[in-house]
Amino acid sequence: MKKYRYILFDLDGTLTLSHPGIFYCLSYTLEKMGYPEAGEEAMRKWIGPPITQSFQEIFKMSDERAAEATKIYRKRYGEVGWEMNERMPFALEALRALKSAGYTLALATSKPKIFSDKITEKFGFSEYLTVEVGCGVDGSFPTKASVIKEAVRLLGADEKECLMVGDRKHDILGARECGIAAAGLRVGYALQGELEACEPEYIFENFQELTTFLLG
Repeated sequence: MKKYRYILFDLDGTLTLSHPGIFYCLSYTLEKMGYPEAGEEAMRKWIGPPITQSFQEIFKMSDERAAEATKIYRKRYGEVGWEMNERMPFALEALRALKSAGYTLALATSKPKIFSDKITEKFGFSEYLTVEVGCGVDGSFPTKASVIKEAVRLLGADEKECLMVGDRKHDILGARECGIAAAGLRVGYALQGELEACEPEYIFENFQELTTFLLG
C-alpha cells in the first residue's frame, strides 16, 4: 500500500523555471516605484513567498507601498511575464508517470490562479492535476499554508496521505503548518542549506529521484 495517495506540487521553481519573467517584472516594478535595481541574491529570495510579503520583508516596504508594488508587478506579469516561464526538465514526465500509477495530483502555488491556470495549460500540466489552487488577487489564500490547506480540502484528502513537493522553505514550512509531509526538490531557487534547515521528510535532487521513490 502506498504511504501517500495525494501529491501536491509547487509551481515556480518546481514545475517551471520562472525566474526570467519574475526578474524582469520585479525590475520593472522597482524602477516604477523609485527603488534601486535589486541584486541577484535579493531576486532569488523573492521567488517563492507571496508577492506582497516579499516586498515587505526583502525590500522593507510599508503595507501601502507593498500593495502598490504588487499591483504594478501583477499587471506587468499578466501582460508579458507569465509567458517567459520554461517547463522544468522532466516535470511533465513525472506528472504523467505518477498519474498513471494511481496518484492524485494537485497544484498548490502562491502565484495568483489567474496566472497559474495559464501556465499549467500552456505546458500540459493541467490534464494531470485534479485540483489547482493559487492565491487570489482579492487577498484570498495569502500564505503558503492557506494555499496548501485549501488544496487538501478540495481533494477531500486525509493529511496523512498527502505529500507537498516544492523547492523553497515556504513549501516545507507551509506543509508542516498543515500537518502534511514535505519533500524538498533541488531544482529551483532555494539558497544553500535552505532546505536542510527546514528538515523536510525528504530531499530529492530532481524529478527522476522523486518519481523513483514514489513508484518504488
